[in-house]
Order: sequence, then structure tokens, then C-alpha cells
Amino acid sequence: MKTKETTLLVIGGGPGGYVAAIRAGQLGIPTMLVEGEFLGGTCLNVGCIPSKALIHVAEEFDKANQYAAKSALGIRVESPQLDVAQAMTWKQGVVGKLTGGVGVLLKKAGVQVVKGWATIVDGKTVDVATQEGEPLRITCEHLLLATGSQAVELPHMPFGGPVVSSTEALSLTEVPKHLVVVGAGYIGLELGIAWRKLGAEVAVVETADRILPAYDEEITKPVAATLKRLGIVLHLQCKAEGLAGGANGVRVRSLNAEEFVLPADKVLVAVGRKPRTQGFNLEVLQLDMNGRSVKVDEQCRTSMRNVWAIGDITGEPMLAHRAMAQGEVVAEVVAGHKHRFAPAAIPAVCFTDPEVVVVGQTAQEAGKQGIEVLTAMFPLAANGRALSLEASEGFVRVVARKDNHLILGWQAVGHGVSELSTAFGQSIEMGARLEDVGGTIHAHPTLGETVQEAALRALGRAIHI
Repeated sequence: MKTKETTLLVIGGGPGGYVAAIRAGQLGIPTMLVEGEFLGGTCLNVGCIPSKALIHVAEEFDKANQYAAKSALGIRVESPQLDVAQAMTWKQGVVGKLTGGVGVLLKKAGVQVVKGWATIVDGKTVDVATQEGEPLRITCEHLLLATGSQAVELPHMPFGGPVVSSTEALSLTEVPKHLVVVGAGYIGLELGIAWRKLGAEVAVVETADRILPAYDEEITKPVAATLKRLGIVLHLQCKAEGLAGGANGVRVRSLNAEEFVLPADKVLVAVGRKPRTQGFNLEVLQLDMNGRSVKVDEQCRTSMRNVWAIGDITGEPMLAHRAMAQGEVVAEVVAGHKHRFAPAAIPAVCFTDPEVVVVGQTAQEAGKQGIEVLTAMFPLAANGRALSLEASEGFVRVVARKDNHLILGWQAVGHGVSELSTAFGQSIEMGARLEDVGGTIHAHPTLGETVQEAALRALGRAIHI
């Protein structure tokens, strides 16, 4: 067996793994990265990026359909047609540009990429079944686990045939006539809304009593209103029992034990993700675990010396930007720098219609800690830019300590509010107070003004409401 040596060996080329490798290379650390499929991992290839591309196609198609009807803007067009194959080609083009860019950046940083599947021998040795077929053994001083996560299957409805995960739902070759989405979390709703706008009849089955159950109810109401406007049928407090006879429907049981069948050409199961800990002999390391995820400290160290873990394999929140930040921490620490992963807040964004952003604490969460808070909401309907974009539904809300006005959290729902997440996170990370945000001049007319107005309203001196 051919052997190679390196200082840092990264297993997994997703957002966490490739960022860690690039930063390590920049710091002069000899680094190798093993990836069995495509650089960029789930996020770039079958997750974050392609889903947002599909959502954009859906929004543009929906907009064209609206212009084919009566438009307040005075725009009239003929009824549009959708070329699904061309849409998927464009989507893959976006993915290809980004994944190709990752490869270039790794090469620029001096990282050696090994294409193949890793099997851990011990904390310093990994065997790789390379794509070329020649086995390779890599020994390292530091081993970084960045294997990501995978979609959770339902035992009574495994993936295959009409039952798909988000991966397959992003690459359908035609618009399904009837799509049943199992799970009303952000993945299920993002894709359900997109396929509804592209022409599918969509029904959503959720065991909880409302959509997006991980978020506070007030912020999800505008999304629920959109689902109703689009004709997406919600079956809340219901459980998908399995495929109906002939596999052309889904058996659903309600809370009161009533059973019915929903027609379905495709069934998207989106009930969550789990850390990818199987298939590469992780168990040989006997690491301390937190349930199904690998336990790490604030420097992303595992219970074994010089074995590190980042991203989804370390549990919630399973977000690409969390993995990226952890990857930088590991590279810095391995290089001998002082660094730790201790963010004040990690933004969470749902790219539904409208978008939802949560950063930091809600008033309820702060209250449970015994913290008295000030909270204020500024509606997008009072913002000039939102009105000019026909996107006045939603609001921005701030949560701050009552005693010193330190900002603890932000929540927002509305068109384009994902772009406000940076301002939200930065204000919390830098320890801003309401006066800091309220006293900062915000450009007019922009959606960003709602951030300033929310802070001013919490101080009791809002101008435009």
C-alpha cells in the first residue's frame, strides 16, 4: 500500500473541511483533504446553494405568472412556460462555478486533495480507497473530522422510488403533479414553496401544531399566510404512516386517529438531519459522544489528543457558517495560535416566502434566564424601500437588556431580510447597545433602516411609526 505523511489530515470537503484546510495551508501547515464525492459537501452540491438557486427560479416563474395576470405595476406578459431541464442546467452551473472555485482555492493554499473514501485505522492513520482504485495510507499528526450530516429516514418510509430526500427533490426532471412534504421545518417549507410556485400541488404533513415549530409563533405567521395564499395544504398534528397501496399516495393519521390518503407522485421526507458518523470506522477511536454527535470543547478538540471535529458531526446547530468558523479555529490552534469557538450568536435563516431570520436570544429565552428585557418591533409596512419592492409584509424585532440596553437578539420576517443577518450578528458580537444601532446613520431608502428604527422604538423614540 502506498503511504503519505502530513501534519493535518481533513476527512470531508464540505464547508467546514475545506475552510479548515485552506486556512491551515495559508498558515503553512502541510495539509491533506480526503473527499469521496464532490468538494463543497452537501451545502454547495445538494443543499444550501442549489436550493437557493431553485428558489430563485421558482420566484421568477411565480413573478412572471403574476405579470401574466393583473399587475399593479402595469406590466403585462404572456403566460410563461417552464423548461425544467434548462432550469436544472442553470442550477448546476451555479453549483459548478462554486465547487470549481473551492478546488482552485485549495490548490492555491497548497492543500493536497485526495479523492476517495476514508477509513480510520487509529487517531493518526487513515486508509483511503481512492477513486483511481489504488489504496493509500495517510499518517498524520492531527486528524480533523468534518464528515457532515445526512437526511433522517423514516423507518416506515425509507428513501427510494417516490420517497425522496432534499437531495433528490433538488434535481427532479419534471414538476410533480402532487408533492407531499413530510415535515414543516425550514427544509420542507423552502422546497415545498418552491415546487408549488413551479406548478405542483403541495401538501405538508407535520406532527406539531404549527409550521416551523423551532421558531416563535409570531415570526412564522407571515409564512403561514403565504402557504395559504399559494394553496399549500397543511395537515398539522398529523403523522405520515407510509405509502398507500400502489405507492401513489401517503397514508396519514391525525391526532384523533382519523386516517386518510394524500395523493403523491413524490414524497419529500424532511424531518431533520443526523451527524454522519457511520461508514468510516469512527468507532475505533472510542470518542466521547453527545448522543449521536461527537463531543468537542471550545477549540473543537475531541476526547482524543490531536483529533478534532467540526460542523454537523458535532451536532446542532447544523449550519454551514458554523462549520466554517469552527474550521478556522482548528487551523489556527494547530498552527499554535490562541483561538476558540465561542460566538455570541449564530444566525439562522429560513429561505421561505417570506424569509425568516433569528440571531441571538428571543424575549422568552432571555426571560427564562431571569433577564428583564426591552423588545420592539418595526413593521416593513412602514419602510419606504419595502413598499417600493411590493414587500411590505413582515417586521424586524430587537431584544435588549432592560438595565443597560445591551442587544441580546434579533428576529425578522420579510422579503430579503436574510441580508440583514450580518448586521444582526455583528451588533451582538461587538456588544452593541440600542443607542449604538439607533445612533448609526443608515442609508435611505433601504431595508436596513428597519434595524435602526427597531432599536429607536425600543428606546421609546421611533421616528417613522
